[in-house]
Amino acid sequence: MKYHPKTALRWLAGASLLACATASFSQTSQTLPVPQNVVQLSASGAVEVQQDLLSIALNTTRDGADAANVQGQLKQALDTALAEAKKTAQPGLMEVRTGNFSLFPRYGKDGKINGWQGTTGLVLEGKDFARITSAAGKIQTLTLGQVGFGLSREQRAQVETEAQTMAIESFKARAAEIAKGFGFAGYTLREVSVNANDQGGMPRPRMMAMEAKMASDAAVPAEAGKATVQVTVSGAVQLK
Repeated sequence: MKYHPKTALRWLAGASLLACATASFSQTSQTLPVPQNVVQLSASGAVEVQQDLLSIALNTTRDGADAANVQGQLKQALDTALAEAKKTAQPGLMEVRTGNFSLFPRYGKDGKINGWQGTTGLVLEGKDFARITSAAGKIQTLTLGQVGFGLSREQRAQVETEAQTMAIESFKARAAEIAKGFGFAGYTLREVSVNANDQGGMPRPRMMAMEAKMASDAAVPAEAGKATVQVTVSGAVQLK
């Protein structure tokens, strides 16, 4: 292997740059201040509130040998239910929307299709419990699937603000107490995060499917419970 002065020079230059970079990184790492007198803590605020949102799901199933016939039966049942529900629908008080509409083959022991089965549904949701339960009782082409309760957006936002205020005040009180306990005059906020969650905030099923159809004009029994909205404030403070 022949000696090439230019190659050796480039190698030495690269080694020098690497050494300088390593030395610079090492010096920077040594000069970075290590955080001292920093405390991590968290605090929570919780507010319990009455659920103000009702959701009722109604559905039906049809089966037969012909797919088009089954689909037609499902459509007719859904159209009739929609027409009845829309009579008393009102934005905010009772919203109406269609649920799942599915059609799938039924197989025999020989692995061949021997029929078709389908399902469709309707959902009534809103704040007017009496209106919703009454409308559900008048729908005769669908059967009761689920009844769920939750919090409306407005209710959740209002309660979340209250819980957040409680959490912040609790966080500040804990930080001041910790600073005093360690002999410091006070603290400064370094970083903070705010997280909210609620138990029972979204509609949750309370009543499962009923086999028999409801009697004509019979309102569905429904009684809401309570939901707890909780906000957690966590972060770090610098004692001073």
